[in-house]
Amino acid sequence: MATFRTIGTCAREIIFNVDDNNTLTMCKFINGCSGNAQGIVKLALGNDIDIIIEKLKGIQCKQNTSCPDQLAKALVKYKEDLVAKEEAAKLKEQQLKEKAAATTPAEQEA
Repeated sequence: MATFRTIGTCAREIIFNVDDNNTLTMCKFINGCSGNAQGIVKLALGNDIDIIIEKLKGIQCKQNTSCPDQLAKALVKYKEDLVAKEEAAKLKEQQLKEKAAATTPAEQEA
């Protein structure tokens, strides 16, 4: 489950979940217009997050953003964070391999 603090909208936060298939499986807007939020969620649930981002990014209401736009931004950040975690895990794995390769046979026996 992920949480995104919104900027420039009546909703203050978006709580959501994305499954392993890149599909939005849960989404809830905290505060804001209940009807608008319910509509966004019903339309977005079950869709690939890349499609949601493409359709909602740039929609404006006030302050040059909107609840749909903030959901798109939340999903973009989610993707960026996921990539960063994957890269960090790969780097750590590579460092462990290099460390294991650098040890001498005597160190490995000890």
